[in-house]
Amino acid sequence: MDPHMGRSTRVTAVTAPLPTTASGPPALDFDALYRSSRDDVYAYVTTMLRDRAAAEDVTALAFERAYRKQKSYRARRGSQRAWLFGIARHAALDELRRRKRVAALAADPADADALAPEDHADAALRRAAVRAALATLTPREREIVSLKFHAGLDNAELAAVLGVSVSNAGTQLHRAMTKLREAVEHA
Repeated sequence: MDPHMGRSTRVTAVTAPLPTTASGPPALDFDALYRSSRDDVYAYVTTMLRDRAAAEDVTALAFERAYRKQKSYRARRGSQRAWLFGIARHAALDELRRRKRVAALAADPADADALAPEDHADAALRRAAVRAALATLTPREREIVSLKFHAGLDNAELAAVLGVSVSNAGTQLHRAMTKLREAVEHA
């Protein structure tokens, strides 16, 4: 140890290769997937459950399940995010079945893009209008909107998560967005 610098002097950095599966390609990089998706998964689950506290628990459960099942991920079946959101979806649906009810959203999720004080009133009105419009959608329509805009999934990933064709996913999204726009306009 170098006493002047307070750290070891004969340590070299070694970068280990990613672990490989039996078929050869690199295994799922769970740490990177978690870091890139945790906020999106939480926002998606919050939209489905409409309960922030339950969403925290379900998000943790979804990542726990994904961690335990990471060897089951197959790249040929879709992206890592689609696989993860499929697990999150099932965890949220399990919670909804367990509760047999839909909880009210206690508060808005934190706004990452803070607005100037004069814009807060307009933003609050827009959020209230969108929240009211989202309440007019069916749970399936809310889920599709959430997967698209909270999770950022493309239509192919949406289809994989929902278990429908890509064209059907696009059609369902279009119908949900049309219904949402009309509800916002009439609010």
